[in-house]
Amino acid sequence: QVQLVVSGGGLVQAGGSLRLSCAASGRSFSRYAMGWFRQAPGKGREFVSAIAWSGTSTNYADSVKGRFTISRDDAKNLLFLQMNRLDPEDTAVYYCAAHWDYGSMVGGSADYWGQGTQVTVSS
Repeated sequence: QVQLVVSGGGLVQAGGSLRLSCAASGRSFSRYAMGWFRQAPGKGREFVSAIAWSGTSTNYADSVKGRFTISRDDAKNLLFLQMNRLDPEDTAVYYCAAHWDYGSMVGGSADYWGQGTQVTVSS
């Protein structure tokens, strides 16, 4: 069992930056692939980024590639999403997630979900 707590959302102007954090508790955090998803108003939840348990593989949605960076600190059971050059289209509730299988997470699945945090980008 993994519990995930997300922090770091907020309101930012277009072009600005935010960093989301996800604190994990429970055993074997370092063995999970971790990722971020988001859900914009009136839309379904979409994959944003994932990082393999080893940290050596990462994947990004085309819409955030080159602007967002995912990272993890297994010593502290933390997952991060650095978001730069934010655009109003990035406005959404962002969720942290964990999955035993990296490929499945990239495909849009998760075993565990954190609560969402609102990110609002003003134009």
